[in-house]
Amino acid sequence: MTGAIRVLGALVLLLALAGCSNGDTDWNAKSIKGLMPDLAFSLTATDGEPFTPEDKTGQVRLLFFGFTNCPDICPATMARLQKAVDQMPEGMQDEVTLLFVSVDPKRDTPERIGQFVDFFGDNIVGLTSDEQTLRTLAKRYRTTFGYGKPDDDGNYAVSHSSAVYVFDGQGRARLLIRSDQSVPAISEDLETLVRQQRG
Repeated sequence: MTGAIRVLGALVLLLALAGCSNGDTDWNAKSIKGLMPDLAFSLTATDGEPFTPEDKTGQVRLLFFGFTNCPDICPATMARLQKAVDQMPEGMQDEVTLLFVSVDPKRDTPERIGQFVDFFGDNIVGLTSDEQTLRTLAKRYRTTFGYGKPDDDGNYAVSHSSAVYVFDGQGRARLLIRSDQSVPAISEDLETLVRQQRG
């Protein structure tokens, strides 16, 4: 009887431990599964038309906040993400979309954003909106941005996070890509996500 109780106790412990784990894959990036809200917004695309996540349903989507005048973080991040997509198997590349959200609506018109994102690749959607809408969206994903004091020519710096959020085809938050994560590691994670949603 004592042995049976021990076995039963061990089984209960294993079930409890399993319940504490979300059973997620061993990712290179940080898993944010269940920790962040689903992808939701209504912004303006580079053609001037409204854009929502439903326009790319089924795609793995990477969300990045930046601005076109960014001297270093934005172009470096965009290039790194595009390179990671390019390293995926050819049949998977079209199942990933990068959403670049400009947080500098005073200077970044849809046309200007379009020129910026087109430089990096074809699978990138440039987006923006009014400042309050952008702040609400940034707050949703626990980030922020700010503006520096304009110089004599009216130029100013924009502070923003370098975080990249990854959502699956159903718009569920899955990963947070770190700034030090290598291109092969990003590519591997994206490939795994695509394989998962293919079933």
